Amino acid sequence: MFAKAAPDPQPEYTFTVSARGKPTNVPVFAFLRRQYGNVALAQIESLFGFVEQSTLYGGRGFVRRELSDRDVQQLNNAGIGLRIPMSNHYVTRAEYQENFALLRKYCRKGNSIIATNDDLARWLRQDFPDYRIDASVIKNINNRRKLDKAFEIYDEVVLPMKSNEDLEFLGAIEDKDRITLFANAGCAFTCPSMTCYVSVSKINKGNNTVEFQCSQSLKERELLGMIDFDLKPLRDLGFRRFKLLRARPGQMTGF
Repeated sequence: MFAKAAPDPQPEYTFTVSARGKPTNVPVFAFLRRQYGNVALAQIESLFGFVEQSTLYGGRGFVRRELSDRDVQQLNNAGIGLRIPMSNHYVTRAEYQENFALLRKYCRKGNSIIATNDDLARWLRQDFPDYRIDASVIKNINNRRKLDKAFEIYDEVVLPMKSNEDLEFLGAIEDKDRITLFANAGCAFTCPSMTCYVSVSKINKGNNTVEFQCSQSLKERELLGMIDFDLKPLRDLGFRRFKLLRARPGQMTGF
């Protein structure tokens, strides 16, 4: 009689990774191999990206769907969660209700919504308790007062990239299992005012009169490229959850 196989050990730390730019017709696991082939599949806790069109998206402009129904089903069957970036600054109750069908479709344990608007987070908590609700990096939670307030509303908080260098602040956080830190960074790491997020929130409402705004020149955004953080000091502090952005086209993310 064969001995029962031991369960796979839990990874020491995990990543939520970006589906940014993924064509809908590219199978999700082919995309993960191509873009995140250096990351063990067991370490990928979730994938965030656009599903069907919604006016609740924020962070970046909606161009097309990135994750198909089949992609989502395959991810969930593999134990990988879906994170939907509904981080728009502006949400009315009527607009929220207009998105009910989409929200209901993807609601299951293991999937989550990334939110910036606190009212949206509260409505989701009441109507869709199976979702995990994440506070978006857009909220710029960079001190204990903001963090304590966020913990009252959200299950998990994504801290801004600059927090990786504030080891005193990070070391004082007790609920480290409710924190996600960035494993790498793009232009937001050096951005002085992050005006893009508000303009993108308006653009995703279908407002054709709003122009994309950025507080940095293209040269400034391109100057540093993608930065990989040293995760060891962060892991030594007890952090185990990291957000991994997609590298530039033609490159593979380093982790």
